[in-house]
Amino acid sequence: MAKTILIVDDVPTIRNLAKFALSKGGFNVLEAQDGSVGLYVAKSKNIDLVISALNMPVMGGFELAKALKADPKTENIPIFILTKDTNPEDAQTGKEIGVNAWFIKPFVPDKLLAAVKKALN
Repeated sequence: MAKTILIVDDVPTIRNLAKFALSKGGFNVLEAQDGSVGLYVAKSKNIDLVISALNMPVMGGFELAKALKADPKTENIPIFILTKDTNPEDAQTGKEIGVNAWFIKPFVPDKLLAAVKKALN
């Protein structure tokens, strides 16, 4: 059975680009436009990995990651962050929260796919 990836980003183009690469790699892909919707989806579906933007309206990537790590049902789901932010302090904060990978936008779809495959093996 194919693994399911949740992409959380307020920019439809970014979601579509990631979805195309991951679907091509054989993954099921679900989408959410912000962290609050993403959190609902992650808690209500069987998600194998979350890819989230850092800065979004309503709930950003750090808040989403903290909420996922605080819930026993979702605490072991790997989390990747996509961001335009190159601030090393933010990357360190993400690591402390439990983020598994950090990708700078614009990202290379094939590198994202390779990282997802590696994280799920």
